[in-house]
Amino acid sequence: MKKMITIFTIVLLVAMTVPAMAASVINKDGCYKGIKLCGRVKVVEHFADIKVKVVDSFPDLKVKVVEYFPDDIGEWKFVESGEDFTVQFVENFPDIKIKYVNSFPGVK
Repeated sequence: MKKMITIFTIVLLVAMTVPAMAASVINKDGCYKGIKLCGRVKVVEHFADIKVKVVDSFPDLKVKVVEYFPDDIGEWKFVESGEDFTVQFVENFPDIKIKYVNSFPGVK
């Protein structure tokens, strides 16, 4: 019985620390794989630079759609040409998760 409690305690401690060890996919500078997550963004169907899922909670990045000067992390202007990077909206296996906001865009 004592051995069973010890094993259960170890399993419980490991399960609690795994989420804490998960690192954000976006670095502290607001870049994902060298792509600064602000600027002019083009939506494509295939072969995107970043696969994105829109979520309501626990986003990796809060995105504010702007018309002018998308210079800060999380400020995106959607364009048809002259993009800084491309995104593909997906439901499964995203590279990053975003949430649209009206104010305070950026990393968490």
